[in-house]
Amino acid sequence: MPPASSPASGPVPTSWRIELPHSSAAVPMARALIRTALADLEAPAADSDTAELLTAELVANAVEHTSGSGPIELVVELLPTGCQVEVHDGDPGPPGNLESSEADQCPDPWQEHGRGLLLIRTLSSDCGHRRTDSGKAVWFRLPAPQ
Repeated sequence: MPPASSPASGPVPTSWRIELPHSSAAVPMARALIRTALADLEAPAADSDTAELLTAELVANAVEHTSGSGPIELVVELLPTGCQVEVHDGDPGPPGNLESSEADQCPDPWQEHGRGLLLIRTLSSDCGHRRTDSGKAVWFRLPAPQ
């Protein structure tokens, strides 16, 4: 799906959307696609590494924790204050805890999982989730460098 854009004077931000397979192949695809999207949207380059890491975490969570074979959708929006990345999946259930808690601040070093949402909470300027007509969207925002 090609990037969608709005008139420069309009209030709607520029956005980029693409469907990914509901499989582990979606993670490396998402890493490459987020870099392409941010470059196409002319987002600040300083956000690319963090955006790539956090996008990969959201896509991996969608693949691992949701059932079904429907696609996962990656949405990148360029905002006046930075960018917002959303990952849509077909499961309406909320993701794990996106709110900070003391228990999450020091994950068990022997556990293989459990750090993705901590990374998202720590490295993004804001994050959350919302229900959609077909499931949910989990999102994070990154500010533009100053």
